[in-house]
Amino acid sequence: MARCAGDVDRFLADDWQRRAAVYRAVAPDGFADLLTLDDVDRFLTTTALRTPFFRLVRAGERIPETSYTRSGRAGSRDVAGIADPARVAAAFEDGATVVLQGLHRWSEPVMRFVRDLELRLGFPCQVNAYITPAGAQGLELHEDPHDVFVLQAFGRKRWQLHSAPGEPERSALDEQVAPGDTIYMPAGTPHAASAQADVSGHLTVGVHVGSWREVAAAAWTASAADPSLDEPLPAGWHLDPAAQAGELAARLRAAAGRLEATDAGAVLERRADRFLSGRAQLARGSIAERAMSLELDDSTEVRRRPGSICVVRSEGDRVTVLMGDRLVRMPAWLGPAMRSIADVDGFLIGDLHEHVPDAGSRMVLVRRMIREGLLTAVPEGLPEAGPR
Repeated sequence: MARCAGDVDRFLADDWQRRAAVYRAVAPDGFADLLTLDDVDRFLTTTALRTPFFRLVRAGERIPETSYTRSGRAGSRDVAGIADPARVAAAFEDGATVVLQGLHRWSEPVMRFVRDLELRLGFPCQVNAYITPAGAQGLELHEDPHDVFVLQAFGRKRWQLHSAPGEPERSALDEQVAPGDTIYMPAGTPHAASAQADVSGHLTVGVHVGSWREVAAAAWTASAADPSLDEPLPAGWHLDPAAQAGELAARLRAAAGRLEATDAGAVLERRADRFLSGRAQLARGSIAERAMSLELDDSTEVRRRPGSICVVRSEGDRVTVLMGDRLVRMPAWLGPAMRSIADVDGFLIGDLHEHVPDAGSRMVLVRRMIREGLLTAVPEGLPEAGPR
């Protein structure tokens, strides 16, 4: 988030959910690590990229997929919707905008960027990229139903940013963004992008912010699990609704009592658990690691995989470890060891002796965490990892 908005505390206090704002490049290389024009060229010409992971639009109108895709075969199956490089390039030259969709699912740099953003905000994010040729029409005035960060990756683009919902009425901001600049817009902010003099590429990060209504609805659903609420209305209730009002009032009072007794902390914790066990795993290298013999001893250094999640919850005689895309349950006595693993970037397996005295048990635990994608063994010669 610091790469987007600079001072994160100031951003969250002054702008988040309050107003649209533009932040000039924080890092000298901008967002070149996330997307370049060469990346776009490579995706479309050498990777057999398929729809719906990309599409072409012109002045906001969708272009028929058949005009820029082809069919092929993969093994014994016919495959449609493959990017046809020559026709994509021709359409782009003719003013079509290339839209790369769902980059948070298939671009590793974007996945890692989004993971950091998600864990800071606590909300799921999605990313599309828009690559517009020089002189082409930009987006017409519209608004998005979610919060948005616009990351200018290359080229320049001019934007009009109107008042966000709840923001004091003001004249539209007219801003030109350059590589590395960021625009933030709360949900519902009307905005438009103008034509530009050179090729422009930006990433749109959609942040799907949760609401108290969603949390309250979950609490109500749990409190309304009383099977008496599933009993049918009496036949003929519609002839005299007022006669049934007392029965409904009694059931509502009972439901309200159950709702009032709900453990609010537990409701929020369950929501947090779903979030922390519903993120895509970032486990590059795990396939290669499984393909080789894994020799471990107390002198082996292991590290947390970049972008990995490890949150430990105690549940009586068990602990639950949330790992992004899954949860793993273990005996409670392993809780201190897992919390130790969660608190550092890397360690020697022998460092776990205080929590897991038996060497064999240490190897079993670390080996499992490697298999689960949380840890990776460090090849000899790499610098030691430090504390988180």
